[in-house]
Amino acid sequence: MKVLKFGGTSVGTAQRIKDVAKLITDGECKIVVLSAMSGTTNTLVEISDYLYKKNPDGANEVINKLESKYERHIDELYSTPEFKQKGLEVIKSHFDEIRSYTKDLFTLYEERLILSHGELISTAMMNLYLQEQGVKSVLLNALDFMRMDKNAEPDPVYIKEKLMAQLDLHAGADLYITQGFICRNSYGEVDNLQRGGSDYTASLLGAAINAEEIQIWTDIDGMHNNDPRVVDKTDPVPMLHFEEAAELAYFGAKILHPTCIQPAKYANIPVRLLNTMEPTAPGTLISNKTKRDTIKAVAAKDNITAIKIKSSRMLLAYGFLRKVFEIFESYQTSIDMICTSEVGVSVTIDNTKHLNEILEDLRKYGTVTVDRDMCIVCIVGDLEWENIGFEALAVDALQDIPVRMISYGGSNYNISLLIRQSDKKRALQQLSDKLFNGK
Repeated sequence: MKVLKFGGTSVGTAQRIKDVAKLITDGECKIVVLSAMSGTTNTLVEISDYLYKKNPDGANEVINKLESKYERHIDELYSTPEFKQKGLEVIKSHFDEIRSYTKDLFTLYEERLILSHGELISTAMMNLYLQEQGVKSVLLNALDFMRMDKNAEPDPVYIKEKLMAQLDLHAGADLYITQGFICRNSYGEVDNLQRGGSDYTASLLGAAINAEEIQIWTDIDGMHNNDPRVVDKTDPVPMLHFEEAAELAYFGAKILHPTCIQPAKYANIPVRLLNTMEPTAPGTLISNKTKRDTIKAVAAKDNITAIKIKSSRMLLAYGFLRKVFEIFESYQTSIDMICTSEVGVSVTIDNTKHLNEILEDLRKYGTVTVDRDMCIVCIVGDLEWENIGFEALAVDALQDIPVRMISYGGSNYNISLLIRQSDKKRALQQLSDKLFNGK
């Protein structure tokens, strides 16, 4: 059995729901994970914001507008009066419940309940449409099996046990439709897996049933060897190792959420990235296998701040780095890159919320300089240190661009370079020309 996940844009209109229905009704039994229709979660957040501000009239105005939008979707989606009526009843029940939260005290608990309705509505609409088409489909409520533990991490034992029980209860179905993103926490309350959580749901479910394959369907045709919005002549990457995909996801490849990688990687289940707009395109296959001696792709991460701490006290001293790292830890600020010398250490961060406090504490240990508006360029592939020449190619491509830091050797799959953000477009184009286009 396969697990297929479709994002918000893939089910963003009535026509796209119909297109997805065609893709999933190929005669194979599968679990289909759906996000909320595109724009819905943001609107539900807006409703919650009004209620936090104790403005129920503003919230109800947005609720009514969103409900009208869904009524139009229902009219376009179903062809028979019977299913149009069923669809309208589903929509009404969900929006009546959302309205009920405008009358009482509003807390994070109620916000999470409101946010869950996006996925609950999209999956109910899809399931009804499949039934109208004569497909034997079953709607599984993710709240019956998706749960986090007391550390706010998914509980794989619970998920597997409860999911298998649901599949046994509804044995013989053609398709199982369920929600991404939403879950319960360790207290049994409705919660969510944060943004990108639908990818995570699909990966967790795939691991739970030992799926043949996990497919992530979006409106982008797989991972590219560079950002097609910035660089000319990019191509989809046909195959990636899980570690390579994780590097790309973290450093700016928006197609795959970084957390999605881990459950599939550990369960050794391949993940295939596919495009709902071009369903015949091969996409990108991510697995524990890799094509050797090859650079696969380049990604970039903006809004980076570089911090350099220079101190003669660091020379031949132990404990200096620990003191530096403890400062970042105390402000819950993670470090992306690090380079050291005998008398200094340079690090990069992308979260500047506590930058001033961090700098003040660092000045106790040495002279501190800061470079803002920087960009990390990440080159991904089979970069074992025995593979002679790959790092030289990367540096040669950027010979006319100032490079602030280089990180090489911390990973077998990644070389990271820190440059000015203003140089990003030129750097990515030159890397693409040198590494992929043979210029």
